[in-house]
Amino acid sequence: MKKQKLPKGFKVIKFNIYWFYGAIFLFFLLVQFFGSSSTKQTNWQEFNSKMLQPKKVEKVVIINKEKAFIYIKRENLNEEFFQNINKKSFSETQNKGPHYYFEIGSVETFNDDLKGAQKDFEEYEKITPEYKTKENILGDILSWILPLIIFIGIWFFIMKRMSGAGGAGSQIFNIGKTQGKLIDKENMKVTFKDVAGLEEAKEEITEIVDFLKSPEKYTKLGGKIPRGAMLIGPPGTGKTLLAKAVAGEAKVPFFSLSGSDFVEMFVGVGASRVRDLFKQAKEKSPSIIFIDEIDAIGRARGKNAMTGSNDERENTLNQLLTEMDGFTTNSGVIVMAATNRADILDKALTRAGRFDRQIFVDLPNLVERKQIFQVHLKPLKISKSIDVNFLARQTPGFSGADIANVCNESALIAARKSKKQISKQDFLDAVDRIIGGLEKKSKIISPNEKKTIAFHEAGHATVSWMLEFASPLIKVTIVPRGKSLGAAWYLPEERQLTTTEQMLDEICAALGGRAAEELFFKKISTGALSDLEKVTKQAYAMVSIYGLSEKVGNLSYYDSSGQQSGFTKPYSETRAQIIDSEVSKIIENQYKRAKKIILKNKKKLEILADQLLKNEVIFKNDLVDIFGERKWLSYEEEQLKKTDKKK
Repeated sequence: MKKQKLPKGFKVIKFNIYWFYGAIFLFFLLVQFFGSSSTKQTNWQEFNSKMLQPKKVEKVVIINKEKAFIYIKRENLNEEFFQNINKKSFSETQNKGPHYYFEIGSVETFNDDLKGAQKDFEEYEKITPEYKTKENILGDILSWILPLIIFIGIWFFIMKRMSGAGGAGSQIFNIGKTQGKLIDKENMKVTFKDVAGLEEAKEEITEIVDFLKSPEKYTKLGGKIPRGAMLIGPPGTGKTLLAKAVAGEAKVPFFSLSGSDFVEMFVGVGASRVRDLFKQAKEKSPSIIFIDEIDAIGRARGKNAMTGSNDERENTLNQLLTEMDGFTTNSGVIVMAATNRADILDKALTRAGRFDRQIFVDLPNLVERKQIFQVHLKPLKISKSIDVNFLARQTPGFSGADIANVCNESALIAARKSKKQISKQDFLDAVDRIIGGLEKKSKIISPNEKKTIAFHEAGHATVSWMLEFASPLIKVTIVPRGKSLGAAWYLPEERQLTTTEQMLDEICAALGGRAAEELFFKKISTGALSDLEKVTKQAYAMVSIYGLSEKVGNLSYYDSSGQQSGFTKPYSETRAQIIDSEVSKIIENQYKRAKKIILKNKKKLEILADQLLKNEVIFKNDLVDIFGERKWLSYEEEQLKKTDKKK
């Protein structure tokens, strides 16, 4: 027989054993509080004047020498004064008593008062109190059992929360169990189709999934299935997204957890969780284990500042190393991990046999950014005039997460303006919002400061426009955003190698703002702080890292292993002086060069600064009108021109 479906809003209520316990407890309470007669409290004065003197008292009973219980004669119960105590709570039609009670100080005093109140009564009318000793067995039992039941109930509640899925630190009984979540195929909707711009990484990841689906294809030639694959790359490049796609594509159990899930304040918990994780994975093999942010437990051993202490993280790492490639075999279990700090990982963790594959997930290039934009633009209502190639060119150095943020931010900006579609300008505003921060229209800037900012930004634009290897300019603005009072947006060329001339041109362009201030106002301001910071780091890198200085020579003091201490220098004081003098020489020469370029184009720079003061924002086309077409084009611009001609 088929089960009948309940109407909407109705739910099947399942029986719970706690309801039975509650019913018993409620029954005892009802018996205790409502099972006895409705006895009303009174006092000696009311008893004497309203009951004893009018001769309406049948008898008085003293219970346990503490309370006096008064019984009223039946013929008087129908009187108006006794109406509220006439009826019993449940079955009886008339209350048989006791009807009133009050506490007595002592038996002797009560007897004396009672005799004095009845001195004028006839002998047959006088009331002689009766004395009884009564034990409240049910009340005594409840007074002992009720607190015990409450205590046991609280204890059961706490233990259930601690052994169940409570909050962090509450799982006292399951503390040694793995925190990994088993991802069901139905719950993971991300597939390889949703991952754009990572073709090489996808190819290797797809191969790992194929290992588990058809291992015979690879093992029949004598090969072994890889033990693990590590995804390495900057934040936001799609490492976790790739792992989600594996969970969506692989038709095998997928355990997902973070590196911090192994670390606890209790000793031995991390190692126990690693053992339990691999035990579950082996039981459900073939399976995949994904550990996100593995650097939380995979940091190189032997660098603990607390020498001699028991490092829980190192114990966890040791157990992980043993499980991945120890005496026990883990056939059918592949471990995937993701990190953006591969340089600090222990070498035993990254060796072949543990993580056989190291997949580098780098920032997307122009073509990959276009593919990522196409994925994130699908759910958006965009204008037909939007060119995906243009958006990809406007976002150099953006990660996949940044591009997703640009698309989302553009939709929010368009909605704020009550638009029906997202336009090109909304995307440009979103890029400005992400790079420069929120536009601060309320910031108060004096006319002199605004003029200084305009000439500063015009100086950057002029020098970069006139240099061959400087990044092409997109737009210049003097609208305050975030911490900056103005900004010039460039489109840097995506190159793998940088020459000395290219670095010198970039330093010169960065110093153009301060040079313009000095030439036009005969004074300089603190507005060039970020420029000076940038050129100083770049000049020191040229001299001490890349070996681009003739005096220092072909030497590099860069430590790629990250083990060099910051308190010691790998060169002498004499060498340090040479490095400092070479850095100063590079920066000063480029500063003089920037001033020469500005002096040659002084009138054009003034026109540019005036337009900035009027419009607050100028674009590349405005620079073309003032300075003419730029002599040099980047490789990407040349390729785009060729494609435009073909069209």
